[in-house]
Amino acid sequence: MLEDKLLVMKCKGGSKEAMRRIYDKYKDYLLTLARALLNEQAAAEDVVHDVFVCFAQSVDKFQLTGSLKAYLATCVRNLAIDTIRLKKQQVKNLYSADTAGADSENPEEQVIEKEELKKLRQALSRLPYEQREAVVLHLKGGMKFKELARLQGVSMSTIHGRYRYGLYKLRSLLNDEMIK
Repeated sequence: MLEDKLLVMKCKGGSKEAMRRIYDKYKDYLLTLARALLNEQAAAEDVVHDVFVCFAQSVDKFQLTGSLKAYLATCVRNLAIDTIRLKKQQVKNLYSADTAGADSENPEEQVIEKEELKKLRQALSRLPYEQREAVVLHLKGGMKFKELARLQGVSMSTIHGRYRYGLYKLRSLLNDEMIK
């Protein structure tokens, strides 16, 4: 957190290296969040890019009062929602099959990991958006339920319910897939 404050101060002073360090530090985390929310690699990359461009353009007015990671994650979440709304207006398919590359050297393991990841993403895409957001931001994003409640503008019990029901439905969908 102290490092982030220092980096933000350096960015305000015009340091491109500080901006690059912030980007390198958070890009993978934010891309994972965006990909989980949008279920589309290209759209996720666009969202993360746009968040960093907007951050760079407004850094001189930016006041870091909490976690930079949480702030950037909130920006990604909000822009992801805007992206989904725009796609709905354009009547495009929201969910395309997206297979990410695996790190394994073994081709068989790569195929298995890609297939499992595809099944997980398909199951996630079938969750109601609020449940998917609660599950992804809590598990992948590391956000606390209190932050999620504030982010979604609902009570803690509602967030707990969305998370619990989301996990239950996700398990159910994945178990049904395994039986087939």
